[in-house]
This record gives sequence, structure tokens and C-alpha cells, in this order.
Amino acid sequence: MKIKAAILVSSFAVLLFVVVGSMGGVHASSNDGAYRQLQVYSEVLSRVRSEYVEEPNIPKVTDGALHGLLESLDSNSSYLTAEAYKQYKTHKQESKGEIGATISKRFGYADVVSVLPGSPAEKAGIESTDIFESIEGQSTRDMSLAEIRNVLSGQPGSNVTVSVVRARRAEPQKVVITRDVVSIPPVAEKMIEDGIGYIKVDALTRGKTQEIAGKIKSLEQSGAKKFILDLRNDSDGEESEGISTANLFLNHGTITYLQGQKHPREAFNAEPSKAITILPIAVLVNKGTAGAAEIVAAAILENARGDVVGEKTFGDGSVQKTIDLPDGSALILSVAKYYSPSGKAIQDASVTPTLVVADAEDSVGPEDDEQETTPQPEAKPKNTQDDQLKKAVEVLQSHNG
Repeated sequence: MKIKAAILVSSFAVLLFVVVGSMGGVHASSNDGAYRQLQVYSEVLSRVRSEYVEEPNIPKVTDGALHGLLESLDSNSSYLTAEAYKQYKTHKQESKGEIGATISKRFGYADVVSVLPGSPAEKAGIESTDIFESIEGQSTRDMSLAEIRNVLSGQPGSNVTVSVVRARRAEPQKVVITRDVVSIPPVAEKMIEDGIGYIKVDALTRGKTQEIAGKIKSLEQSGAKKFILDLRNDSDGEESEGISTANLFLNHGTITYLQGQKHPREAFNAEPSKAITILPIAVLVNKGTAGAAEIVAAAILENARGDVVGEKTFGDGSVQKTIDLPDGSALILSVAKYYSPSGKAIQDASVTPTLVVADAEDSVGPEDDEQETTPQPEAKPKNTQDDQLKKAVEVLQSHNG
């Protein structure tokens, strides 16, 4: 048993050295620090093995340590055991059904960033800011983000059971969601008061920039003199689409740049030929705005192209790399982050609006504590007045011409 324990300790130390060394740079001082940390890890594991109250499950302990190590970096970085990685690859190829919600991790658990309109998640009563305490009986605290997203997908028509924690609810509530093939709603547009064209984008997936461009031209033909771009609860999509969408409104300046420890700075600048309007614009955001949509909001705000109205955004914008390990396990590691034009990492700083206006639906209604036994999560009280939209209209009305 001592020999086995020694082998496990050595293997764990070597694996940790690979991980820490890959992040520690090439300087001798960094390597010295890594060696010191490895000595601590090795000593802790040895003490656990020899002095813990009962015989520990060493493989489980090491898996947990690596899981915690990666998750301490950011929510998008994950460690997958050999078995979990095998299931991850197989499931990802076979699964066509989804729940239609963007999931991240917050406070250690699965956090719902936003829900697509008409999606299975919305039909089941799931809302942004909900926490999935467990999925199919397994605590999301013990799952990497990659595993969480994986298990939420599956065959269309199949069910997944989640335990939902929501503010103002005393106990988690079990909710069954029926997976389906999720379609992204088309970009919507309408004319509102004083010649203001309103454009609503639910996700910046591939092709949405072209849709938005078409809506801008259509609204201008209808007499629009100003625009509101609604990116609230827009957290799905591709950063490249966010960059091209921002370029529709910017004819100069930096839109964003990508940079990492081993990823040289890659700047994305506005191309004058791709800008299609110089009319005043206000962008609506909230805490469900993430990823590509944050790139758009930050670019318009920091290039002084328009105002951003609403709530501070979620904060997400990085590039991941999957690294296969010799034992069949894998790391999903963030290797670069997207930055706003002024140099703020969007994932760390989010986007703070020019004018902060709270979502009225976040207020607690008098009926919130009366239905504790409701099987489905109780919906937030709906407000007939959109204060954020109203403020955006006021901002644009203050612009002459």
C-alpha cells in the first residue's frame, strides 16, 4: 500500500507540474515557485493519505484537486477525467437537442445567464439568474462547466431534471425540461416614437450581422433617424459576429483585441467600408448580456459612438483550448481573453452602462412569498413598463437632428 501511495503521490505531482508549468512562464523564478507549490501539494496529499480519519479514495481526491485547480482560474476552464472526456466527446457528437439557455458557473454552481425566447427552458419556467443546484441528481458544484453543458444536451424529446434555486424561494424546486432542437429567433425590428428604429437581437450567432444590416436599411427607408439596439439577454453567439456587428455602426477605431500569455495581441479594427450608418444609437444591456454582445456594447461605448443603457453585463469573453493528457483525461483551458478598446478584459470587468437603469422585474412583488409549494419556479413579477427602453428613448430624444 505504501508503494501504491508513493506512486500516486508522484503521479499527482508530475501532473500538477505539467499544469502549473504550462501556466508559469519560462522564467527561473516562476519555475522555482512552481516547484515550491508542488512540494506543498505533495506534502498535503501524503498527509491525507497517512493521517486522514479513514482510508481516502486517492483517485477521487486527485480528480477533485485538479477540478478545483482549473475552476479557480475561470468558469470556462475545466478538467475532465479520462472517462468524463470520453463521454464528453461521444455525447457532443451525438446530441442534437438542447434546453435553449446559456449556462456559466457562479458561486460554484451552474448559473443561467439567459434563456432564449420559445426555448424548452423558457417553456419550463427557467429564467436568467436561476441557479441549477443539481442536474439529474448530481450537484453542479462537483461538475465542470463542460460537463454541465454536456449533460444538459441530449436527444430531442428526452427529458432532463434540474433542481432550481431562485432568489426569494425557500427551497430548490425540481423542474423537468424536455430537450429539443433550438432555433434562434430572427432579428426583430419596429419603428417607435420620434423616428427611432428599434432592433432586438436575441443571439449573435452566424449570419446575424447580415440580418441586422438588413433591418437598419429597412428602418432607415421607413424614416428612422436614430436607433436602439437591444442586446438584453443576448449571451449566445460568436465573438466574430459581435465584431462584425459593431463594425456596422463604427467607421473607425478599435472594436476589441484578443490577447493571452502565449497568444500575441490580435487587434480588430473597424473597417470604414463595412459601416452602414452614422445615425445616433443607444444600446440596451443587462446582466444577461454576455460574450459577443458585450463586444458590441463595449466598442460603441468606448469609441464614444453612442450610449449604453441598462445593467452591468455578465462578463464573458475568452478563447479555450483543449489539451489531451497522456492518461486520456483533458484540460479545457482559457488561453486568451477579449479586451475592450480601452484595455479592460471583458470577462473580468464586464461592461458598465453609461446610464445604469435596473430591471423593474427584479423588484420583489407582494405575492412572491405566497406560493412556496408551487412545483414550477414562480415567474418574476412582470412589469408593463420597460424603464430601460424608456431611458434609451429619452437619451436619443436629447440628441438634436
